[in-house]
Amino acid sequence: MKPILNFFKKIEPDKKKSPFLHTLFDGIFTFLYSPNTVTAGKGVHIRDGMDLKRMMVQVVIALQLCYLFGTYNIGHQHFVALGQHTGFFDAFHLKLVHGLIKLLPLFVVSNLVGLGIEFWYASKKGHAIEEGFLVSGALIPLIMPPDLPLWMLALSVAFAVILGKEAFGGTGMNIWNVALLSRVFIFFAYPTEISGDQVWVSGLEKMAEGGYAVDYGWAHSLFNGIFSWFDWSQFDTSTTIDGFTGATPLAMAYEGGWDKVTQFYTESQMWWGSIPGSIGETSKPLIIFGALYLIFLGIASWRIMLSMLLGAIAMSMLLNLWGATPFMTVPWQYQFYMGSFFFAMAFMATDPVTACSTNTGKWIYGALIGAIGMIVRVMNPAYPEGWMLAILFLNTFAPLIDYYVLDSNINRRLKRANATS
Repeated sequence: MKPILNFFKKIEPDKKKSPFLHTLFDGIFTFLYSPNTVTAGKGVHIRDGMDLKRMMVQVVIALQLCYLFGTYNIGHQHFVALGQHTGFFDAFHLKLVHGLIKLLPLFVVSNLVGLGIEFWYASKKGHAIEEGFLVSGALIPLIMPPDLPLWMLALSVAFAVILGKEAFGGTGMNIWNVALLSRVFIFFAYPTEISGDQVWVSGLEKMAEGGYAVDYGWAHSLFNGIFSWFDWSQFDTSTTIDGFTGATPLAMAYEGGWDKVTQFYTESQMWWGSIPGSIGETSKPLIIFGALYLIFLGIASWRIMLSMLLGAIAMSMLLNLWGATPFMTVPWQYQFYMGSFFFAMAFMATDPVTACSTNTGKWIYGALIGAIGMIVRVMNPAYPEGWMLAILFLNTFAPLIDYYVLDSNINRRLKRANATS
């Protein structure tokens, strides 16, 4: 390792002559190597190998199962819409390749735009790269539709990073979750690209005379050439269909309750995730595994996760008692088979920068997200999902919640001190 370290030191750009290149170099170097100075073995300092970069990397690792399943599910939903290879493991190679072709550009654009902006700000400020976008850059592709135009994604990422993060001072200073800001930008600026029955199925193009044709590009043709060598099935570029449904269970639940949902999807499909939806949100067991991994490492707060779950259950039960609309009658336990609750709980609500910091505050914060998110999901006809808006709303009030928790603690201790004096 010594020759490699010496090589990096030799090619290090001058900080004054090339501030941007030096910032870029520093980011890569500190990602590969931990500092060679450590806190002295005296005093009360915490000595830990888990710095900010490595903590962010662990969150990205926790997302990898969602990436693997989400990639494959993009392809599976595409072929189900075509009426081809409808078995989940049928034409495995075609589904995986189609998913990669759709997901990889989203990931590249998200990280190029976001990290490019962060590198530029870091070079202008004259300090090291702030690593917070490592997680945001991994989260953003997973909460978007697979066919989202790349220029829209670039705009949303730039909006989230510049106005939602750098304007407040950078990593650790932002009020709102950066990944959710990117999604909310698309939701309000280009609503037809992120809502409706057809945005969750990729690779289909509406024809002028009606119906849909497959929308394959050069990458599909390239892989067709490779598949032909092995005599494997290939992408059929001449396929057309009259119509398809990419409706999510949430949209169906709003129209006709749980009975309508189960006419199209089984409980097993919804739980394991072979349904339309945002790329990373559909497979509940894989998300829960990632959540447990983060809890085990002490990165994500179990208090926020548990209180959010309890808040959602309590509100869902109250809405069941009301029962004024078909969606309200959905049994509370089945609310968690649909939508992005677990993904929001594990990877969005637990953001340590935008969530509450006090233990009591975390309980309040999580419970309010669960309750408010369920209200938005069930009672808002324009948007049958609520976690994005609920989390951003509670991000705004998290400092206030912490303030009152701390103020209450101080007053209680003052009263106790006065009583004993």
